[in-house]
Amino acid sequence: MAEANKKQRTEPPTTVTIPSVLTFGAGCALTLPSVLKQLSCHHPLIITDSFIANASGLLAPILKALEDAGFEDVHVFSDCVPDPTTDAVAAGLAMWRAADTAKRADCFVGIGGGSSIDSAKAIALLAAAPEGTQMSQYKVPNVPPLALPVIAVPTTAGTGSEVTKVTIITDTSSNEKMLCMGYGLLPKAALVDYTLTLSMPFRLTADSGLDSLCHAMEAYVSKKANFFSDTHALVAMRLIPGNLRRVCANLKDTAAREALMLAATHAGIAFSNSSVTLIHGMSRPIGAFYHVPHGLSNAMLLPAITEFSLRGAAARYAECARAMGFTDADDDDATAGDKLLAGLSDLCALLRVPSPHSHGVDEASYTANLEVMAEQALASGSPNNNPIVPSKDEIVALYKAVYRGNEAADAA
Repeated sequence: MAEANKKQRTEPPTTVTIPSVLTFGAGCALTLPSVLKQLSCHHPLIITDSFIANASGLLAPILKALEDAGFEDVHVFSDCVPDPTTDAVAAGLAMWRAADTAKRADCFVGIGGGSSIDSAKAIALLAAAPEGTQMSQYKVPNVPPLALPVIAVPTTAGTGSEVTKVTIITDTSSNEKMLCMGYGLLPKAALVDYTLTLSMPFRLTADSGLDSLCHAMEAYVSKKANFFSDTHALVAMRLIPGNLRRVCANLKDTAAREALMLAATHAGIAFSNSSVTLIHGMSRPIGAFYHVPHGLSNAMLLPAITEFSLRGAAARYAECARAMGFTDADDDDATAGDKLLAGLSDLCALLRVPSPHSHGVDEASYTANLEVMAEQALASGSPNNNPIVPSKDEIVALYKAVYRGNEAADAA
């Protein structure tokens, strides 16, 4: 027994965070009224975008469920934008402040992709803060205080924002994509209903799935990885590649949609309780400067950054390859690492991930911004969690390498 105990993995105390209420399954978005009552929330303000509110058909059944349950005067802020900005957050906060005090929202329901949920978190944070407080006061390494309750209802299978203590907001004045992180940003509840993703188009489906894959892999190789985050990261990595191929070949594959939604939540739990690394650190500036969707900018970086980082955590990356099904269980770590790089490149090619150049990012502008993008990547703190911590010059070189990606090889 003593010998067996010596072989057990030991870790320092680790604090983990997940929402107080986490509900999965078809139709669970319609349980929102009962969740609100459970949380003693009486006046929800729904935070979403114009497509969800007006064209998707997703919001009307939720509003009907609220009405049937006796929730009156439910207001909707529908001006969320992709890659949320401080201006959009300020508009949502202004709507909250303008309401009659007696009926002012006591909680925020983020319905949509990561942008809507991140916006809800930011608005909830500023609503609880002294008037005049700016989001820039809470960017990493500053720790945000507790916010008003947020209930997250994701409509994409990607960001995992419904279970994270993270929000990312672009500062309109500086064009910096700010990473804000702390317990105060964790939703009180998440309703993970895969049926809300059934109308997602190919590009959004592919980019969201690759975003989840980055979350899981980065959480697993991060210097802050722990047994709890590892468990969720491995589940996500086992689910994503095969189901992502299936659903991108057949957007109506409901079983694959359900698996990807589950994987996105697992991956979100993983990185929220570990961290992301260099991919996300370098991805945020690309999104801020060139308005590349977050999942897509991650995907643009995925193969090259993994290749750069591989030697820093060869055994961990080998486990990623095994979980993703890119290598045989008995392959050695070096072989598994090579197959991981090949598997990621093949997956990105299959899903038609463009390079920044082929996506339309201007080369002269990109070159001119390399230094500041590298500085912003480092300032986010995420690269410090990477198996190999890059210098500013190495980040600049990586940005240069991914600009055209494999275009030459693809053309040949």
